[in-house]
Amino acid sequence: MFAILQKEINSFLNSMIAYVVIGVFLVAIGLFMWVFPETSVLEYGYADMQTLFNMAPWVFLFLIPAITMRSFSEEKKGGTLEFLLTKPISDLQLILGKYFACLLLVLLALVPTLLYYYSVYSLGNPVGNIDSAAVTGSYIGLIFLAAIFTAVGIFASALTENQIIAFILSVFFCFLFYIGFDYIASVDMSNHISYIISSLGIAFHYNALSKGLIDSRDILYFMSVIGLFLLATKLILESRKW
Repeated sequence: MFAILQKEINSFLNSMIAYVVIGVFLVAIGLFMWVFPETSVLEYGYADMQTLFNMAPWVFLFLIPAITMRSFSEEKKGGTLEFLLTKPISDLQLILGKYFACLLLVLLALVPTLLYYYSVYSLGNPVGNIDSAAVTGSYIGLIFLAAIFTAVGIFASALTENQIIAFILSVFFCFLFYIGFDYIASVDMSNHISYIISSLGIAFHYNALSKGLIDSRDILYFMSVIGLFLLATKLILESRKW
């Protein structure tokens, strides 16, 4: 697994993918946080990081599929997937190697946003007048969100050898699991059923973590969805051997 992980990381760093991803993410979030008047922290009049955590999922919705779309699609198109599958590594190790490489790249893009936190922390009146517990919970939620989107992207990439199709499928699945269930729940039905349907979506659990409440049920949900898509990817790879 670590050999695959190292190979993928080197592939990212030797191309422009890593730098473009990090640059686009930071510029997009920076514009929303500091420039655009509708969402700028400077326009709020109080120290808050909610703009970052509200906008980051939507940026991730397109950015992460752009990272993961080549994971298996490129291997299929180049005819190297069969070669990798004959190596003395399991399908799960291959999947996890690619998965963690993509996830690591996304997490690297998040690290510089700590400067945004420091800036907002310093701008508070008095200094430090910010809900750090909520910020910590939101970062945890954002990490889990990135982990799910990455698993979805890996799954979509395993479905086809066309990277564009993999990108479109990944965006669709990410959108469906992030906010799609909320739209379904908004249909006129009983409150109990609406609540159950809404709780199947990522946004329901992400918003809970964003309040600084670390609930084991939310963590279990994220881990389950990640495991589900990685297992589905494994089944797709195994089907090529039949």
